[in-house]
Amino acid sequence: MNGTTILTQEGYAQLQQELIDLKQKRDRLVSEIEEVAQPDESGEDGLATQLKEELELVIDKIEKIDVALETAKIINSKTSKKDKVDVGCKVKIKILGNSTKEFEIVSELESDPTQNRISNTSPLGLALIGKKINDEIEVDAPVGKITYKIISIK
Repeated sequence: MNGTTILTQEGYAQLQQELIDLKQKRDRLVSEIEEVAQPDESGEDGLATQLKEELELVIDKIEKIDVALETAKIINSKTSKKDKVDVGCKVKIKILGNSTKEFEIVSELESDPTQNRISNTSPLGLALIGKKINDEIEVDAPVGKITYKIISIK
């Protein structure tokens, strides 16, 4: 994660909370490892090994979030101009020949497709960035190329 991390205000706050939670989890894991890491004649037990592996993952995630927060550029989606699609925008698109959907364009760290929050680095997000209302875009999907038309930008 080199350079700037673009985040919405909401995403920045969520990452701050996630960092607090992960640091608490890290401390709890360290304590648990110290409790179970009393090797017997057969060597370290499986639980200690499992806890150490989990601790490694938590530490990696803490480091990534630290970097993201240190390099964050916060986008204020409420005051930014909405003539072009950018991070923080809500975009309503029409799948040509089909229905309409609304997506919020967010950073990779904030994306959650189940909540219609797509990353600016996803294929659809990349295709939408910089486009205007009534622009049509084509995106490669597993089912083939899909054409979208931008209906609104908020």
